[in-house]
Amino acid sequence: MSHELLQEASERLRQAAEATSGDDVQRRVYDQSDALATLAARDRTPDHGRLARHMNVLAELAEETDGAAHEAVVDARSKVSEFREGVEGV
Repeated sequence: MSHELLQEASERLRQAAEATSGDDVQRRVYDQSDALATLAARDRTPDHGRLARHMNVLAELAEETDGAAHEAVVDARSKVSEFREGVEGV
């Protein structure tokens, strides 16, 4: 399975972080971007549980952002969801 979707999600979150004004929210968005970039670089596919945790955080961040940042977070969450559909298991 290609990890390109995770890398794309990470890039969208970096864009969201740049468009976010609140320091705490910006840090949390950036941390998610970094975490997804790390997962994308690994040879192993992350499990459903880990991906679900990221999706939950992204859902929270979507509620805490607006405008371009919100759109980027929602897009990133969609990419993680699409990637998760291809993960074997649960």
